[in-house]
Amino acid sequence: MHPEILAQEGYTAARVETAPVRELFPGIRLRPLWRGPHGAQAAVLEMDPGSSWPRRDVHAPGPEEVYVLDGTFHDGARDYPAGTFLHAPAGSWHVPSTVTGCRLFLFYPAG
Repeated sequence: MHPEILAQEGYTAARVETAPVRELFPGIRLRPLWRGPHGAQAAVLEMDPGSSWPRRDVHAPGPEEVYVLDGTFHDGARDYPAGTFLHAPAGSWHVPSTVTGCRLFLFYPAG
């Protein structure tokens, strides 16, 4: 065992089930997991079946990286099943929705 691992500055762990929940839109919830000192952040987004973003989701100031944990995510153009990774560069946009419901791991390297 190496308990000193846990004493390293910035070393952290978070459980999705105990992360605070913020409802962004009806049927769409964000669970923040981590925020870095320079704005990078990680979160899980939960979308109920039939939910959709009410407008374009523009990626700013930096890119958005998405991993579909379960269900099927639709970006406004096509479906992405569980196990799919998406990289959306800064300035790009999509209109998230789901027929089946889905959970997404989100990472914003630039905040």
